[in-house]
Amino acid sequence: MKKYYEAYDERYKRIHEIGHTWAFDVPTPIVLETLRELGLDKREPILELGCGEGRDARRVLEAGYALTASDISEEAIAFLKRELPEFENNFIVLDCINGDHNEKYAFIYAVALLHMLVEDEDRAAFYRFIRIHLKDGGLALVLSMESRGFEIRTDPAEAFELREKAHFSGKVQVAATSCRTVSAEEFESEIVRCGFSIVKSGVTEAPPEFDRLLFALIKPAE
Repeated sequence: MKKYYEAYDERYKRIHEIGHTWAFDVPTPIVLETLRELGLDKREPILELGCGEGRDARRVLEAGYALTASDISEEAIAFLKRELPEFENNFIVLDCINGDHNEKYAFIYAVALLHMLVEDEDRAAFYRFIRIHLKDGGLALVLSMESRGFEIRTDPAEAFELREKAHFSGKVQVAATSCRTVSAEEFESEIVRCGFSIVKSGVTEAPPEFDRLLFALIKPAE
């Protein structure tokens, strides 16, 4: 039985069938900004969790970084292999909550993935995956929607139900998927509870889809 957080695969299938992408092809500025600020050697392995349709993966790869871009959605990964055949081998299907993976990375990032995880154990598993798969001295960048004073927590049982959603092509019927937002305080508290130290945190944006995203640059706690 599929887990609720796999519902985006159905959303991608439905939107691709009608000839559109779900997301805008606009990168998240903080991703490349952080890589450049860190001065990371472009030969060092990087992992993206939840790459979706590749708005950030495309730019990181084109900038010359040794990126493996992953998503649980087979549809999303198949789409990227078609769209970016020159980087076909850089895209993999990966479940970072319940899947197996043997590689380690100097840098891991995840944009708008954490807020898709509703259950506490899944959020803890997300951070556990990062901790296990970081090389010594490695860092991770996590971005998630902010609660803005009230917490959103959808019902996982409804993730695959078809709902009418606003889309740049018009209103469409797609899988509801899932969402859980938390305050900045809870975001940072959860990171610490899951065994990390916060190097840097704050609020950023990823227009046109997200005008406010919590971010944290983190490392495993000593």
